[in-house]
Amino acid sequence: MAKPVILIVEDDRSLADVLDYNLRQDGYETIVARDGQEGLTQARLKAPKLVVLDLMLPLVNGLEICRRLRADPATQEMLILMLTAKSEETDQVAGFSVGADDYVTKPFSVKVLLERIRALLRRRHGAAVAGDTLVSQGIMVDRQRHRVTAGEELLDLTPSEFSLLESLIRQPGRVFSRAELIDSALGGDSLVLERTIDVHIRALRKKLNGYADLIETVRGVGYRFRDPASAMSTV
Repeated sequence: MAKPVILIVEDDRSLADVLDYNLRQDGYETIVARDGQEGLTQARLKAPKLVVLDLMLPLVNGLEICRRLRADPATQEMLILMLTAKSEETDQVAGFSVGADDYVTKPFSVKVLLERIRALLRRRHGAAVAGDTLVSQGIMVDRQRHRVTAGEELLDLTPSEFSLLESLIRQPGRVFSRAELIDSALGGDSLVLERTIDVHIRALRKKLNGYADLIETVRGVGYRFRDPASAMSTV
């Protein structure tokens, strides 16, 4: 079986070398880029499974790299773990709002970072092999192909948005708290702020366009996917 390829985009040479060594020791194939432009080039050329992405980079910063990778059909499904010295809540929310899947702040434990990478890869593998299709009220979630359509339109969702929608549509009418969505959709081992779920939901609704109201806010609790039965009863 081929080793998962991980791209490290980090301008601190000593840290990049530490990450490169430990990831190789853990069984991954690695590519190292020293600035943002090289990171974008390597991501497009080598199609890594996951990108460990520093936020503060020369030439192109991490937020812009993340934004461009998510906007390109060839790279939009790559897993992105942001690695940065910025630990403020606003920085974390900004990272998730442009499509990051996880966020680790410096200084960090290499063991913890490796476990977070394993968790991200497990989440992706689980979604890819489940092999079922969920359909409700014009929305179709194809877990095997990792595709979502709203009506006739194919949606461009990040992995986290896909997981959130899948969790909600699987149990229409059930109210999920933000903590439950972190656990069921993003994985209990993800370090995610509860308000970050709001950022993901807002982005998801925008992409759903005319179907956005299928994701309902339950004040003081969380979110649910509209129950088809309750929708019919109001007609």
